[in-house]
Amino acid sequence: MQTVVMETGYGPMVGPPVSGLQSGEPDILDNGKHDPKIGSQESFTEFLARSAPQSNGPVLHRRADRHFSKRMRRRLVYKNGEVNITQTNIRKRRRRFLADIFTTLVDIKWRYNLLLFAMAFILSWLIFAVIWWLICFSHGDLDPDNMNSDKWVPCVREMGSFTSALLFSIETQHTIGYGSRHTTEECPEAIIVMMIQSCFGVICQAMMTGIVFAKLSRPKKRAETLMFSKNACICKQDGEMCLLFRVGDMRKSHIVEAHVRAVVIKKKITKEGEILPLYQYDVDLGYEDGQDRLFLVWPVIIVHKIDEDSPFWEMSPEDLHREQFELIIILEGIVESTGMTTQARSSYLPGEILWGHRFERLVTFRKENGQYQIDFSRFHNTMAVETPQCSAKELSDLGETVQENTYIEDDENTSLGSTKQERFPSPYVIKRHGVAQTDFDDDDLDSQDSSIPSRIAAEESETLL
Repeated sequence: MQTVVMETGYGPMVGPPVSGLQSGEPDILDNGKHDPKIGSQESFTEFLARSAPQSNGPVLHRRADRHFSKRMRRRLVYKNGEVNITQTNIRKRRRRFLADIFTTLVDIKWRYNLLLFAMAFILSWLIFAVIWWLICFSHGDLDPDNMNSDKWVPCVREMGSFTSALLFSIETQHTIGYGSRHTTEECPEAIIVMMIQSCFGVICQAMMTGIVFAKLSRPKKRAETLMFSKNACICKQDGEMCLLFRVGDMRKSHIVEAHVRAVVIKKKITKEGEILPLYQYDVDLGYEDGQDRLFLVWPVIIVHKIDEDSPFWEMSPEDLHREQFELIIILEGIVESTGMTTQARSSYLPGEILWGHRFERLVTFRKENGQYQIDFSRFHNTMAVETPQCSAKELSDLGETVQENTYIEDDENTSLGSTKQERFPSPYVIKRHGVAQTDFDDDDLDSQDSSIPSRIAAEESETLL
């Protein structure tokens, strides 16, 4: 498992300690500059109701806890993908940014970009207008006697003031050519300035047009139509505890070679006692099996199997909401329309991970037109499912213990001469009032068989996929 360490410095926590944290621990994800965006808290409320059913007092909601509300603001990556990081004390920052001027101009805001666009042209017009006026003034073209003389040959015809010099500068730079003002063969310096301004005008216009085009076609805007579910879920799938979240794309144009990865930002203490406040734990999303590469024709549920290498291996529902971590999701791919690479990001805090939930289905097949319809109103919807209230490690240890006891009972029954039918349960099981039974009469079998056609018909009429 590859990990990356991010060095950062945080002061001690101010105020009373948060529940589950030691006094004086650094507040690793809080800057207090943004409003809280608290996700759904159903999983924690359900956990309180299940873990303390005998309590007669009212169950306090975590949102009402001031310290928990403060913890919810400690995000490194916001839901819209913006990173909550401020860079300070960078030596020669302006020089470094000016070295890559094109990227700097593309990254700045639109208002500054448009202001720079206008100022670049206006200043160039004024500077060359001053040059043209000086050329004409030095040659004597602005002298009234020379202007009224028919034998006088000026450097630029029809130029008698600074205003006319400014108009001639605009015409020369943008090759407008109205036909009245033009240079003559009298002044070689005027011809040289005309060539320089023409070249400068082409370069300046091409650069400004390229910056505006690059800003309009940035792949960052393509990420605005990539969606992440508001909450992640933890439930059992194929007999294993799994972490689920959903991603989708609103557009019909596909993201080519889309792949997703995830990291958990969490504090780590090394063997030497060093505290790493922002340590990146890799979250396996099926890289070896190719499950992290997506075909986003419809919303896809990403599954992370919680195994021994998972950061959630020893987390129970109670531990999940006591821990301080952030699950960051990164979706990358190539925009089919432009061929540029785009990246969309989102994150989940402990309060936004629902224990014992799974996502609702949202793809429907319409028989009348033979098309698949995606209902995005269900994109964030989840439903409660039966899930063990223990960590994946405890569930694995419990399963191994039960399996060992089963092997021991099988060996004892075999030694007593039991038959195969006695050692294994009957394959026919009927549920009455929610209780599984293996003792039944022939009437029960008939009623069970008679319900099969109706069940098959119900399954055929089901259109949700």
